[in-house]
Amino acid sequence: MVAFYKKVIDLAALAELVEQDDPALDGICLSSDGRYQTREFPFAGLNDQVADQLRAGLRDRAEQDFPQLTCAWGRARVGSTALANLFGVAGLPSYYQPIKAIMRHVLAAGTPSPWVVPLADQAPHIFCKDVAGPYLTAECLYVPLRMLIEAGYPASRLHLVMLDRQPLHGLASWLRKWSHRMGREQLLENFIIASLNAVRVAAYARRQGVPITHYVYEATRQPVPAAKALFGRVGLGDRFTPEMVTHWQRMDSLDGAGSSVIFPDEPDAYAAPGLHHQAGGVASYGYQDRDRGSVTDADLDLLHRFGVEEVYQRHAEACARDLDLPHALFRADGNPCAVAIA
Repeated sequence: MVAFYKKVIDLAALAELVEQDDPALDGICLSSDGRYQTREFPFAGLNDQVADQLRAGLRDRAEQDFPQLTCAWGRARVGSTALANLFGVAGLPSYYQPIKAIMRHVLAAGTPSPWVVPLADQAPHIFCKDVAGPYLTAECLYVPLRMLIEAGYPASRLHLVMLDRQPLHGLASWLRKWSHRMGREQLLENFIIASLNAVRVAAYARRQGVPITHYVYEATRQPVPAAKALFGRVGLGDRFTPEMVTHWQRMDSLDGAGSSVIFPDEPDAYAAPGLHHQAGGVASYGYQDRDRGSVTDADLDLLHRFGVEEVYQRHAEACARDLDLPHALFRADGNPCAVAIA
């Protein structure tokens, strides 16, 4: 049995374990913060409890009864909710972090509702997004595919979409949305671990034989070609039309009236009014330009030292390759964390 690490583990030590995809992470003791997490867990124990909860909604079906699930994962604030709405507009059941919602109930000693996945003859293809962060170490380290597969979801029915966004703008969004709820230093550390956890998520998918497609937010500077290529890559090319991208029902927020996303029940502590609000409303799918907000040069230096933009560069290169998109989409001159793809 893996020995527990000390409850307090420094950022450098944790980052090294994550980058190495070290099995010892299963033995880390996740401490309660009294708000978002009200009891302690060894990380492996948390994974097992979430898998047990998922199993309740998946049992008693043969492999062919599971719909093909496109599961998008990335650090939070990478455009995942807008992407989920796009799949919903295409007519698929499209779920908002169903696995993390169950995990949050487990962490808060609550009673999660099961995720009832439709049968394949009712919905041959479904979509979900499950993103890393921001509040807890557990949210930065969990691997949704592992929880799903250990609960009984066949790897043959899964396709992983790896999401990312230029780190400067991703961090600016984290600070803009959550600085009033947690300390800045903890947010920055969680951002780094959530970013680096991409190594573990992709490695698990490869070990299980789950196909991977990379899709970074900057691809949506050309939203129609990017979305068309993504739908084709996950086997849904016949469901795509340009109007899905350009003609949405205008709504004030992606979690408001008119959204095509299915939202789960979550513990009250996690309620975040305005998280998905966009000034002027949302009428189409595509890139939204943002400034650097309160991100400092010291923040960027820390991201550089921990290799966060290197992770993004790999994802951007893979996105250009996977979807046959122009490299120029991923350039951002003057951004210290920008990628320059040759």
